[in-house]
Amino acid sequence: MSRAFVNEDNAAAQADQPVERQVSDQPNYVTPSGLAQLQAKVAELQQLHSEQSAKGEQADKQRLADLERDLRYFNQRLHSAQVVTAASSTEKVQIGSRVTFADEHDNEQRVQLVGEDQADASAGLINWGSPLGRALLGAQLGDEVLWQRPAGDQLIEIIRIEPA
Repeated sequence: MSRAFVNEDNAAAQADQPVERQVSDQPNYVTPSGLAQLQAKVAELQQLHSEQSAKGEQADKQRLADLERDLRYFNQRLHSAQVVTAASSTEKVQIGSRVTFADEHDNEQRVQLVGEDQADASAGLINWGSPLGRALLGAQLGDEVLWQRPAGDQLIEIIRIEPA
């Protein structure tokens, strides 16, 4: 269809609609602290939305649309959350476990397996459904597992498992 036949008022209104956030297909397992973070995020977004809505005609329409999109996403994530019991095993990796592993060069790394929304690789919080998370989940102390990475597969050894 040619742009000549597009109603400019409708086109402008559509341009303001933010792209919806994609919801993962994996189960939404969360740690108790991950659930608290989701609840805090929803509360924060509701507060910001209320403040923006209270401005009436002076409200930033794009900001309001973005907040509504984020509220839909995080409310959905909160309602689909499946809280896992706190990891208690020091023998088997579970969601919530803190795991220390060594690579083939004996370089050690310590991570904690968490839910998707709580993941922050720079802080050592790894999504249980990521390639590293899947390699570690269910492994036992002393196991060697294959971490299938885009940069090449790597054999890692589980040297310590700590409960959450």
